[in-house]
Amino acid sequence: MKALEEKIVREGRILPGNILKVGSFLNQQLDVDFLMEMGAEVARLYQGEKITKILTIEASGIAIATAFAAHLHVPVVFAKKHHSANQSDDVYHATVTSFTHGNTYEAIVAKEYLHAGDRVLLVDDFLATGEALRGLIAITKAANADLVGCAIAIEKGFQRGGDSLRAQGIRVESLAIIDAMSVENGIAYRRS
Repeated sequence: MKALEEKIVREGRILPGNILKVGSFLNQQLDVDFLMEMGAEVARLYQGEKITKILTIEASGIAIATAFAAHLHVPVVFAKKHHSANQSDDVYHATVTSFTHGNTYEAIVAKEYLHAGDRVLLVDDFLATGEALRGLIAITKAANADLVGCAIAIEKGFQRGGDSLRAQGIRVESLAIIDAMSVENGIAYRRS
């Protein structure tokens, strides 16, 4: 998505450790109109797939998942990173290691929100090593739901998580794929 690539160059900041900060529009301050444009593109990419649920992980994935869901007209289910007092013990769970935060946590989804036969689209703001998506895939499988694919805002292609998932036959549609980035040289995007 050319508009996303341009917005990343204009508003993003490359930080040490292969971190790309896009908090001005994607995951701290939200450019809602732009998120809706992204949602329209994902709806176009997945049209005809009969998606029934979008599954993401709190917190950064929720906004983009909501924008995508608005165009697909389906509910968003998000995995919590911590068990809360108002949550049932009847849950699906998977262990996830976060590249950005450098920690490990249990992703938890109440069984009442994800069912056998659901056609699930996994959504996240970033795809680096693919660990978050692997956790969501495990939860989808545990629910006996059907994995339609993954929709990602920004993929860091140089970290190979998306390539690994594609090699397993999983459909991954990323709106922008970065093949290289550095403070000195900026960002290089993958071209089809």
